[in-house]
Amino acid sequence: MSQHLSHSQLKNIAEQFGTPVYVYHAETIKAQYQKLTTAFTGQDVKIFYACKALTNVNILKYIKSLGCNVDCSSINEVKLALHAGFAPANVLYTSNGIAFCEIEEAQSLGVNINIDSLSNLEKFGKKYGHSYPVGIRLRPNIMAGGNLKISTGHDKSKFGIPVNQLSDVLCVIEKHNLHIHTLHIHTGSEIKDVDVFVKGIEVLFDIIPSFKELQVIDLGGGFKVPYKKNDHETDIDLLAQKVGESFADHPNPNGRPLQVWFEPGKFIVSDCGYLITQVNVLKDTGDVTFAGVNSGFNHLIRPMFYDAYHQIENISNPAGEEKHYTVTGNICETDTFAWDRKLNEVREGDYLVFYNAGAYGFEMSSNFNSRFKPAEVLVKDGEALMIRKRDEFDDLLKNQVEVL
Repeated sequence: MSQHLSHSQLKNIAEQFGTPVYVYHAETIKAQYQKLTTAFTGQDVKIFYACKALTNVNILKYIKSLGCNVDCSSINEVKLALHAGFAPANVLYTSNGIAFCEIEEAQSLGVNINIDSLSNLEKFGKKYGHSYPVGIRLRPNIMAGGNLKISTGHDKSKFGIPVNQLSDVLCVIEKHNLHIHTLHIHTGSEIKDVDVFVKGIEVLFDIIPSFKELQVIDLGGGFKVPYKKNDHETDIDLLAQKVGESFADHPNPNGRPLQVWFEPGKFIVSDCGYLITQVNVLKDTGDVTFAGVNSGFNHLIRPMFYDAYHQIENISNPAGEEKHYTVTGNICETDTFAWDRKLNEVREGDYLVFYNAGAYGFEMSSNFNSRFKPAEVLVKDGEALMIRKRDEFDDLLKNQVEVL
């Protein structure tokens, strides 16, 4: 893991801004991005931050300042990226089961577009023909990732056009004289084995000769991040080596060297993030001691959604005797962050910190139970800056139309 903010820094933030609060460390984001750029030095590789992981506009602006590009999964993410100052040429929009009007809007904004269905490819060809270079998202039929819910490349996945429908793709391209700029695949999340990416490249090498104007191979993202102390992240240096070797062994038969794109999201921002909570109540039931905090799956849904693990520390009593606790939230549903977790002795009022909370934490939060979304704080150059205010009661009524 990267260098973390200290317990004292986190406690000071909790006391200054209140809890629950999301905290992001800018220098950790920078370190993660530099791992990628350093590994791929000398290769024609572009990195696009998959911003669905965390879209706070200050995070987008900071990532842009590092020289990174941005990958978007909706037209509103595209607009946020442009608002943050990204040039359209540095914005990638990969559609997924959306109405064609969203693709039309992306085209009007001048960004890079990947299309993931024959239906929308046909519509795009009919309207734009050869005039606007476009990418195609293919489904490689490769199972990868740590959980079926976040695996996207297998043969039952909704994502992309199955590679076995290549003949249909080529018919649409020929019919409308489409300019295919990019071939894109994304197999899933939590990919530790770099050979998964090599398998994806091999799938594409078989079909590259069919695309005479191809300029880019987009291998998606899904790099593994470490959640537990002995976990290991994807070996980016080894990935860079194998990608370089694969393209050296398979030069583009059409003569043009191909640029490679990657779309890491969680890899860039997961480790930068912390969720600081406060213990509301301890409940000893004999078999289980519950530590109930002032948060819930309305703020961090990952443990309930796909059994994600987050390291938790008691930063108020770091030298306390270790005991076992089940850490739960305050939502009126089964709302468990961790079962039978060993923590330094927990007392009511203590601050518990959840690590690796930068990706899909606040981004997937809600106002369930009419509870407020937390504040967000960015720590940059040692200074803690509020980048989103905590909800207030009026926020719960915003956009409601009272007619009774």
